[in-house]
Amino acid sequence: MEKIGCLTLLMMLMLMCNNLLVGKKIVEGKTNNKKVVGVVVPGIIVFGDSSVDSGNNNHISTILKSDFSPYGRDFEGGKATGRFSNGKIVTDFISEAFGIKPTIPAYLDPSYNITHFASGVSFASAGTGYDNATSDVFSVIPLWKELQYYKEYQKKLRDYLGPSKANHTISQFLYLISLGTNDFLENYFLLPQRSSQFSLQEYQNFLGRAAEGFVRELYAVGARKMSIGGLPPMGCLPLERSSRLVFGGGGECVEKYNRVAMDFNAKLMGLVEMMNKELKGIQIVFSNPYDVVYDMILHPSYYGEFEFLFKSIFISLLNIN
Repeated sequence: MEKIGCLTLLMMLMLMCNNLLVGKKIVEGKTNNKKVVGVVVPGIIVFGDSSVDSGNNNHISTILKSDFSPYGRDFEGGKATGRFSNGKIVTDFISEAFGIKPTIPAYLDPSYNITHFASGVSFASAGTGYDNATSDVFSVIPLWKELQYYKEYQKKLRDYLGPSKANHTISQFLYLISLGTNDFLENYFLLPQRSSQFSLQEYQNFLGRAAEGFVRELYAVGARKMSIGGLPPMGCLPLERSSRLVFGGGGECVEKYNRVAMDFNAKLMGLVEMMNKELKGIQIVFSNPYDVVYDMILHPSYYGEFEFLFKSIFISLLNIN
């Protein structure tokens, strides 16, 4: 997982350093013999789904958890932390690369408090989406609740740092937003409610408005530097390919889903461009994982242990389902 994470990390770091940190002093240093990027970033705030959930689902009543083997087998101590990964997730790598801290804790984890959260925290919940109905599928934390937790966190941060320092820190945080896949795969294409209510195009527009509304709410409470993650080639995700293998189709990618991902990514890119022009002082980048993940799938041998990892996840998903 670390080889894949590092590749995605490099892509995101290039976007953020080039676009979010223009004019800031950038230096290089080493922490524990690891090269880090030193910039004016006091911490990282995370919203989203399983791609960035560092353990919040461990502390809610849902079947969608990853607190068991083989998850976490490559994490320090071989512990399953609630990350949907064999080790760290991309937000951990980003935090480490900026020299902040090696991992970003989950907000609902009682092992941590504001002294840990002051330099970064994740509000993400596996299984959630832009659509509130998506979070109902597995009874996970909806995006509006993630935002509510963040506002609660802001109050704690002001008590801890003092209002002036906290407000400055809030404006300098990097805000990472990564979700959307579940809206299609676990909601629109799976359940009848939204597909009977919206055409596919209408549903994408509905999600786009939800994404815009979320960014505007973050902006209203002081966030200024954000990265919105696009969708991966979701027709190639292990669950979709394993379903085709089980029910016929040879395990190939579902191209219909991949086209939807590309279309929605185009909408998000347009949204980012519009809000950068409209909202004073905001800096948003669109981080598109589609091409790099698709290349990993087409050429797994280029990425070291990716093929082995894919097979491991493939097997675990078959077991879960």
